[in-house]
Amino acid sequence: MVRVAIGQLTSTASMAHNLQQVKFLVMSAVQAGARALFLPEASDYVASSAEESVRLVKSVRESEFVKGLCAEARREALPLHVGIHEPGDSPGKIKNTLLWINEDGQITQRYQKIHLFDVDIKDGPVLKESNSVEPGTKILPPFDTAVGKVGSAICFDLRFPEISLALRRQGADILTFPSAFTVPTGRAHWEVLLRARAIETQSYVIAAAQVGRHNEKRVSYGHSMIVDPWGRVLAELGGGEDATEEDSPALATAEIDLDLVAKVRREVPLRRRTDVYPEI
Repeated sequence: MVRVAIGQLTSTASMAHNLQQVKFLVMSAVQAGARALFLPEASDYVASSAEESVRLVKSVRESEFVKGLCAEARREALPLHVGIHEPGDSPGKIKNTLLWINEDGQITQRYQKIHLFDVDIKDGPVLKESNSVEPGTKILPPFDTAVGKVGSAICFDLRFPEISLALRRQGADILTFPSAFTVPTGRAHWEVLLRARAIETQSYVIAAAQVGRHNEKRVSYGHSMIVDPWGRVLAELGGGEDATEEDSPALATAEIDLDLVAKVRREVPLRRRTDVYPEI
């Protein structure tokens, strides 16, 4: 078995402030004996508008946040899985990206969020991610790490089982959903969706989340979780709209047991009827 850590934070528009939070989480993960640290979506910044987000975005070569994380990963020999923003290919657009930074501080994997969060909830948030974000066009194949084969997805991707099933078919042991869920959708669906994805793919699910109030417009649900292939919640952090700065940053850990993955898949084989419906 191998230990992993999830980090929860309240990102703001200040990348310097957010980097300090992540440095604390890196130190805590190292002290806890974790072999990898999983961080939320948009760890580099959470803006108050699409226009501010476009102003703040920097390439990984220029971002003090990303450069700082690479230095931390290298110094502590701790791989990091982290959500950031990158400049888009079109003017006025950005990319919602997930990076794997290895123990040498090198970016070795990059996934661009496929499903964008466009919602208008009565008495709740109105968010249209597609106003400023370019959707990704492909699934990143699962990749080998010291903690298992990792399949990457981001936040709203959680609502689409197809991406999880595709990653499982390609050999993923662990599915990740770094997120910044709203409070209403988090209360309604966060845990049940995470557990469902774990159960239907017989994989570990690691979901590091943003928490609390980022600015006058944005509040995140928190409740970062690690779920095992049987659907059991192994670790969970706090959250909700009442979360304060004292609740962030926070860390939780759990053990990844790849023998359990093999056991669940062997004892409850999911033999898909691809003669009846298409393979995903």
